[in-house]
Parts: sequence; C-alpha cells; structure tokens
Amino acid sequence: MKTSHERRESLEKLADGITSWIGSIPSLIIHTLLFITSFLLPFFDVVDFDKMLLVLTTVLSLEAIYLSILIQMSVNKSHEKIEDIQEDIEEISEDIEDIQEDLEEISEDIEEITEDIEDIQEDIEEINDEDDDEDHIEKAKKAILKSNVNSNKNEIKLLKDKIQELQNMIDDLKKD
Repeated sequence: MKTSHERRESLEKLADGITSWIGSIPSLIIHTLLFITSFLLPFFDVVDFDKMLLVLTTVLSLEAIYLSILIQMSVNKSHEKIEDIQEDIEEISEDIEDIQEDLEEISEDIEEITEDIEDIQEDIEEINDEDDDEDHIEKAKKAILKSNVNSNKNEIKLLKDKIQELQNMIDDLKKD
C-alpha cells in the first residue's frame, strides 16, 4: 500500500500533468471541437437545445471548479519552491559575508607579517653591516633570522594563495 505521502505526491504529479495539458494546444483543439460538437447536436436534432445548454453549462462549471483547484495547487507548489530558493539565497549571502570578513582578517594578518618581515630584514642588514669578526653566536642568530624570514615568506605566499582562492569562491557565488 502507498503511504499518504506517496499518494499525495502521485496526486500532485497528476495535478501538474493535467494543468500542463490544459494549457496546451491539443487541449485547446479538443475543447474547441467539443464546443462545436455540442452546438451542432441541437442543429441536427440529436438533442434539445435547452438540454444541451444545461449539460454543457454543468460540465463547464465542474471543469472550471476542478481547474481552479488544480491551478491553485500548482501556484502553491511554485510558491513553496520560490521560498526555498529565497532561503538558499539568504544562506549564500551570509556565507559570502563570512568569507569577506575572513578575507579582511587574512589581509590584516598578511600586512602584519609583511611588517615583521621588513623589521627582520632590517635587523639582518644591520647584523651584516657589523664587523666580520663576530663570534659564532651572532652568525647563528643570522642564520636563524634568515630561516625565519624564509618561513614567513612561505607563510605569506600560502596566505596570499588562500586569499585568492577565497576571492575566486566569492566571485563564483556572486555569479550564481
């Protein structure tokens, strides 16, 4: 047995199919032929004109009632889809704002690291300018500073790559 959810989905699919068919050229042709036939029946004395009008009016009234219900079902379904899409858009907008905030923070971090690197490079230059007779401790400090500078440069490059990646993601999200 079908569950109530499955039955509802089946009815919704049927309603969508009927609504689509009613708005088609074949439906227009069939309805036109039925109307012409209805008016020709009294002309050929197959049925009384008053009875034909009564039956035709009743059938058309019932058809209009069902069509209005089916159309309203389609409108409701479309409205639900639009609301879902609006919620998705709001979530994407929030994600974009979060990414932009993260990018700003990363940019600030990069500026600080760049300033630190410049300070370290100045220190290294000062150390290099000192007498060549420095002891091994000073030479070790230079080597450590150079290593730190290279490490910081690598970190800056990674951060710049990450910023570029995040910027590309923002651009993609804005396009969607």
